[in-house]
Amino acid sequence: MGRDMTYRGRWALASGASAGIGEAFARALAAKGANVALTARRSERLDALAADLAREHAVDTRVIAADLAKPGAPDDIFRTLEAGGVGVDILINNAGFGLPGYYLDSEWPAHRDFIELMVTSYAHLVRLVLPGMKERGYGRIVQVASLAGLVPGSAGHTLYGASKAFLVSFSQSLAAECEGTGVKVSALCPGFTYSEFHDVNNSRALVSKLPKYMFMDAAPVVEGALRAVENAHVVYVPGLWNKFAAWLAKALPRPWAAQAVKRQSAKFRRQSA
Repeated sequence: MGRDMTYRGRWALASGASAGIGEAFARALAAKGANVALTARRSERLDALAADLAREHAVDTRVIAADLAKPGAPDDIFRTLEAGGVGVDILINNAGFGLPGYYLDSEWPAHRDFIELMVTSYAHLVRLVLPGMKERGYGRIVQVASLAGLVPGSAGHTLYGASKAFLVSFSQSLAAECEGTGVKVSALCPGFTYSEFHDVNNSRALVSKLPKYMFMDAAPVVEGALRAVENAHVVYVPGLWNKFAAWLAKALPRPWAAQAVKRQSAKFRRQSA
């Protein structure tokens, strides 16, 4: 599919849809004809977005306020959709947040919730929707990972890169398992993207010190991701700078790449002090 790709009549479920990349996915999918189920914690934002999508694109919408850091949330979302006759054809696994600082700066409950949201809920939602996709012979799964999942880990945000590396590997295995079924899976690995993510985790002042060429808007990131999954591109990195960083991390011997990340991370922290 090219720019004229259509999802008319399909149902998409987008998590973390109240802002940022999740909202951009919802808007892009509705513009391509998909009916969209929106989930996040902030119901008022979801209601406003759903009204916009219905008005602008004449698509059907569902709003399900849920906190995916709660273990029962994926089941609740799936049961609600199933009860409303909605079969998920397109899953956008996007919900997330960050824990700034070092590992010991946060208590275990915060880390537990992080893992539940950033790892377990992704795997759980896939397990719920994948049987229906295979039965219908059609499915698209986009897991929003990160460039951080493709490079060595650095000090701070300790579990973030690890969770994103999981999503990359998870997506690769799913894509291999789903080959020939009509279900396509892709891990989206963006770098810095303009969104509320940095405000929520109190890192706006920190990332504002980075060069502007390192940032992308959400809309082109999402457009590229949808083309990537249609073309069965399993790991997609948007943007020339991000592609270069991913290539460099892969091309360098692992100890060299880890040392380079360590130096850049230390430099970044010094500038923010």
